[in-house]
Amino acid sequence: MKKYKLPWRSLKLSLFSSILTMSFTSTTTAQEVATVLADQIEGKNVLITGTSINGIGFETARVLAKYANLVIITGYNSERLTLSKEAIEKEVPGANIRSLVLDLSSRVAVRKAATEVNAYPEPIHVLINNAAAAVGKFKLTVDGLENQIATDHINPFLFTKLLTPKLLAALTSTYTPRVLFVSSGGHALVPGGVNLTTLAHPDPEKYAPYPTYWEAKSANILTAIELSKRAEGKINAYSLNPGLIFTNGFQKEDSKVELIAMGLILPDGSPNKEGWPWKTIPQGAATTVVTAFDPKLDDKSGSYLDDCVEANDQIAPSSSDPETAAKLWEITEEILGEAFVF
Repeated sequence: MKKYKLPWRSLKLSLFSSILTMSFTSTTTAQEVATVLADQIEGKNVLITGTSINGIGFETARVLAKYANLVIITGYNSERLTLSKEAIEKEVPGANIRSLVLDLSSRVAVRKAATEVNAYPEPIHVLINNAAAAVGKFKLTVDGLENQIATDHINPFLFTKLLTPKLLAALTSTYTPRVLFVSSGGHALVPGGVNLTTLAHPDPEKYAPYPTYWEAKSANILTAIELSKRAEGKINAYSLNPGLIFTNGFQKEDSKVELIAMGLILPDGSPNKEGWPWKTIPQGAATTVVTAFDPKLDDKSGSYLDDCVEANDQIAPSSSDPETAAKLWEITEEILGEAFVF
């Protein structure tokens, strides 16, 4: 038996858990959510991309490791990935943690990682597309795509497509596998949403670091909406806003320049707490855990969550338009040269 299995599990807490989730707020932590939803997490196999220490993905993995059957953590840097694995195992003895090297800036690397996962004996119940590229200067990937769009949207789309058989293997008459896309409230700051004309043909003259990041986050929401539609009930897809959190991504040199210019962080690199709604990392990861496991979302595939609750009314029109979602899906398939089928 799992060391962290709750002693009152036998009371069958499904109804009690459902009531408690109504009280989740912007200050709820991932651990608090996981404790309430432990019944839903137990026995599940979860894959989380982007799990470096001092990040939302790491915190998500850390709390889920106490209850889940298997937590697969990923990162492009094998040394940092090892540090994450060791840190979780030290805190949660007996946790079933599996490391996967995944470089989302490379199509070849994504295929290699997906092949490894598809060789695992276990199905995947929840795929959390959490990783994101550092915001910075214009850069092309090895595939000739803009780095943020490729790392945050196109290659997670490919990774999800390639893992669909593993997700479908978890489908039963009582459980539907879930795919999550960690987006951002900043998606609403680009009124036009995703620039569909530059996805396949990046234009450095039209590039700006944060607007491009927000475009990628808009693409995450649109992809969740379209995936939900095309999956026809076989996979539930969601997007979410974790909130404004001072993670390791805020501390990268290329990102600092932009963040200081925006007033989000101070010249010394610390977060500017005047007028900005900062969350802690545990608070930011809470919405991810709710989205991954709250049974109240079973019939709300395609939804967007913020502060641990459904917040579809907060999606910008450009990021919720069904026609745009369909076009983005088709263009992404064209870029990859293959269709996403179920």
